Amino acid sequence: MIEFWCAGGSVTGTSVELARQREAEGWNGQMFMDSQSLSADPWVLMGAWALATERLKLCTGVTNPLTRHPAVSAASAASVQSLSGGRAVLGIGRGDSALAYLGRAPAPLGAFESSLRELQALLSGKAVDFTANGSLSETRSAETLSLGHRPEAAQLKWIPEGLAKVPLDVAATGPKVIRMAATLAERLTFSVGAIPERVQWALYTAREARREQGLAPGGISYGLQVILVCHPDIEAVREAATSFVAPLARFQIMLGEAAGPSSDSDRRNLEKIRAGYDMNTHGKVEAVDRLGGAELDFEFVRRFAIVGPPEHCIERLLELRAMGIERFVIVGPGFHPEVEPRQAPLFVREVMGAVRRAH
Repeated sequence: MIEFWCAGGSVTGTSVELARQREAEGWNGQMFMDSQSLSADPWVLMGAWALATERLKLCTGVTNPLTRHPAVSAASAASVQSLSGGRAVLGIGRGDSALAYLGRAPAPLGAFESSLRELQALLSGKAVDFTANGSLSETRSAETLSLGHRPEAAQLKWIPEGLAKVPLDVAATGPKVIRMAATLAERLTFSVGAIPERVQWALYTAREARREQGLAPGGISYGLQVILVCHPDIEAVREAATSFVAPLARFQIMLGEAAGPSSDSDRRNLEKIRAGYDMNTHGKVEAVDRLGGAELDFEFVRRFAIVGPPEHCIERLLELRAMGIERFVIVGPGFHPEVEPRQAPLFVREVMGAVRRAH
């Protein structure tokens, strides 16, 4: 089965009409941005959408282990899971704008791995030993308090009996996080663009990690974040498509040289993004990204994103599906005037159903 998810952003709201519209259009799920300075609280929004819909799956897109302690995220996810009748997914990454707007970099790899293990235990109702994590590392231990008895482990003791475990979905770009997530999570969503060579590399990296651990190949679902601008006139949406690329492409390069296969054009454009990306405009979908005066080559934009008429979008999505991608997190529909405002996006009307039927 192919799943189509709509990416979250600062414009995703609590509107009952929007929630029901997404479900009626045929989306499988909705993501909700977790960035306290740029968007409303995702768990509040997910609770509202859970009550307004019957089928739509709901996922943070994405939270991190530093602004929210794993026990807090697990409790929020279990709450939405209970409220929605089993439609919650906990999406997590090392952290981006939520941490940048606190003056902090993404979580270290070791801390991130520990948080994934803790989340899996907590979401399964198990107890985990107390660990110094994030801001808690600067607080005193409960052992310094005068108490006759105190908790000895973190555990969600209130989870209703029989509640299905919330699946963990890790957003990953580099090989270390891909390998880590492939052995610890139920879902892995790549953020490497729609460049076929890079998607193939990411899938191979994940599959090798599972094989080395003796894990079944089919025990995980692979997803992909895809910038998609469906329009019959490419020139009419050139600026809009270009403006979407830098916020997603910079994940390849913000911690150093991009891993995986890259053409000369890929490397040249990624370097432009690393040198000039303005975090102050992050999340402002109506603005063209400021890259220090440098412009991205449209050749790179069309490799990293999917831009073109419906038949082109269908062809490229089916190519990625044939590699093993099962879920597409679509960044684009509804964020710019690709069709008449009163109509469903062209992608919804002509692409989603065609891809499903072809598969």
